[in-house]
Amino acid sequence: MNGLGAIDIVIFLVSAVIFTIIGFFLRKKIAESKIQSAEQEAEKILSRAKDEAENLKKEEIIKSKEEILQLRNDLDKEIKERRGEIQLQEKRLIQKEENLEKRTSIFEGKEKELERKFTENEKKHQELEEMYSREVEELQRISGLTQEQAKRQLLNDLEKELTAEKAQLIRDFEQKTKEDAQKEAREVIGLAIQRCAADHTSETTVSVVALPNDEMKGRIIGREGRNIKTLETLTGIDLIIDDTPEAVIISGFDPLRREVARLALEKLIDDGRIHPAKIEEVVEKAKEEVEQIIKSEGERACLETGVNNLHPDIVKLLGKLKYRTSYGQNVLNHSIEVSNLARLMADELGINPKIAKRAGLLHDIGKALDHDMEGTHVEIGVEILKKYKENDIIINAVEAHHGDVEPASIEAILVQAADAISASRPGARRETLEAYIKRLEKLEEIANSFEGVETSFAIQAGREVRLVVKPEKVSDADMVVMARDVAKRVESEMEYPGQIKVNVIRETRAIDYAK
Repeated sequence: MNGLGAIDIVIFLVSAVIFTIIGFFLRKKIAESKIQSAEQEAEKILSRAKDEAENLKKEEIIKSKEEILQLRNDLDKEIKERRGEIQLQEKRLIQKEENLEKRTSIFEGKEKELERKFTENEKKHQELEEMYSREVEELQRISGLTQEQAKRQLLNDLEKELTAEKAQLIRDFEQKTKEDAQKEAREVIGLAIQRCAADHTSETTVSVVALPNDEMKGRIIGREGRNIKTLETLTGIDLIIDDTPEAVIISGFDPLRREVARLALEKLIDDGRIHPAKIEEVVEKAKEEVEQIIKSEGERACLETGVNNLHPDIVKLLGKLKYRTSYGQNVLNHSIEVSNLARLMADELGINPKIAKRAGLLHDIGKALDHDMEGTHVEIGVEILKKYKENDIIINAVEAHHGDVEPASIEAILVQAADAISASRPGARRETLEAYIKRLEKLEEIANSFEGVETSFAIQAGREVRLVVKPEKVSDADMVVMARDVAKRVESEMEYPGQIKVNVIRETRAIDYAK
């Protein structure tokens, strides 16, 4: 195609040259010799152009034929490949057809077999129904009951059996649940006690103030006892000045007054000027200092337990618990321990630890005012918390921690448990020797009053009583009942902190002699 375009261009150019020459001859009248030579030249050019055009045409035709031949060869090759693939697919399809035919024949055979078996089953089913009808009629004739009556009787029997089985399952489930709950409770309480270990020291009713020398005793007594009388009157405590070298004993059941007297006496000794006017001044300063101590102790308790947003008056009441004891146990330290124990148990049980620790810290708040107000410390504590608009759950936990009301939340139960744990730690509370001995004697007296008891022992400071029973009179089953009865008698006839374990022991011995 490019060769033909070149020919056209050449022809166009030659024609242009010819017309130019002709025009030139017409206008300028050039000599005929030049025209002839130009014509000859033009003819030569045309001849060469035609030859070139022919050659280009032949070349293009040859190239076209070669391209067509190449395309034809490629097409033949592709056709052969396609035919090979088609033949392979045909073979596969033929194979699949053969397989399908085989399967179809197999399925047809199985279908015929199933039809035959179904027909046989239908016949057998009809025979069984006839036999069942005859047997039912025969059973009705023998038993004298209709089918409906027999069905009702059978259902009633089954219902009775199922009721017994359900009751047994319920009892087993309840027993397992109780065992699991007791095990988990022991683990939770044990872990809480382990993690909240606390040292306990019993509070005393006396304080000792050291003196620089024995001459100071006379100055404390004063002329005709004026100084000591003034100090005892202002503080409400007793000063015991005896033969104890370089010491004065401050005696009193109110720890707050005793602390005021101790601070005042120490300040007077340091100052050296001891007279009624000075004593009055120092006592007032000691009271102010104790007020500051009360405030700081309340804040310390809140900080140690992580209880926030308490009213300042409640914080102050908490601080006063530092100077309040119960069976010799410091009430503030007891409240902090109850708070921590309740929080630890709440964490283990996955309930709200904030409520538990808050209720534990405030459970004995009424003891800060029970000397100044009428009512039990529980009633006073509930009144205080209601006054300062505490949470109802907290109030219920405080009110229920001695069983005055039913606990309305798990947190309240945890406070009860934490209170019992703190009070029952060894060394936490003390009793007089006489009361302690009476409690042990009472325990043994109750245990020995039961028939079949050979001997009994109150052990572990009265926390456990062991009963050794006569095996010929008390069976293994009777032991369980006896332990329960003894525990009930102890609960109804005795007062004690914490709990008392009743342990019944039955031992059978076989003795023989080799002769």
